Amino acid sequence: MFSRLRSDIQCILDRDPAARSTWEVLTCYPGLHALLLHRPAHWFWTHGLKWLGRFTSHVSRWLTGIEIHPGAVIGERVFFDHAMGVVVGETAEIGDGCTIYQGVTLGGTSLYKGTKRHPTLGRNVVVSAGAKVLGGFLVGDGAKIGSNAVVIKPVPAGATAVGIPARIIPSKAGESADVTPTQEKFSAYGITLEDDPLSQAMKGLIDNAASHEHQIALLWHAIETLSANRPAGECVPDEAALTEHFEASRLNDLVGK
Repeated sequence: MFSRLRSDIQCILDRDPAARSTWEVLTCYPGLHALLLHRPAHWFWTHGLKWLGRFTSHVSRWLTGIEIHPGAVIGERVFFDHAMGVVVGETAEIGDGCTIYQGVTLGGTSLYKGTKRHPTLGRNVVVSAGAKVLGGFLVGDGAKIGSNAVVIKPVPAGATAVGIPARIIPSKAGESADVTPTQEKFSAYGITLEDDPLSQAMKGLIDNAASHEHQIALLWHAIETLSANRPAGECVPDEAALTEHFEASRLNDLVGK
């Protein structure tokens, strides 16, 4: 018990630069308190003392602002950072080393009792502030969920999910269409340097439109050169766009280049 407590405290000291001492973490971190209260609540729940498990969970919610159902399974070195308003459902599973920020919901979309209604988080998953992960699917090891994302389908290991509904940010390294490179350093709030996939799509459309206008202008110039000895307007219409007007750079700035 004490070795696991030391591990829980150390993971907070490693991931939170505001944590100054073991005593401060032990006395002032509600995420740690919620974990300590969840363990007896989970023991009660799994040993047939359902009401006592729920009551212990209810007391923990009142003391910490973090609601963890006693049936949820939580691994080692899990850090609830700030974590006010976090809700973890009955069949949720949280893997070792996960970090969960304030306002996160690990919820279910099914009303059937006895089924897997809530998500399973793999190892070292980061779920950022306000994110909602809804359904009985798997979020792979090392995945990151962006702030306020609404995730309703599985997330591959190492991927980053952002938006409503959540989209997978593709890798720029080229190894996979949906998995970002593994980062050894902890990424607070799941921050990533990758672009949002919607922005990438918009930039692609802008670049493509600019390329088309450029090619059309080149064609008109070629036609104008070939018809130099012919009467004006015979080959090249008066309304032909011989110069480019598409403001690709301005549009790229608007979508965040």
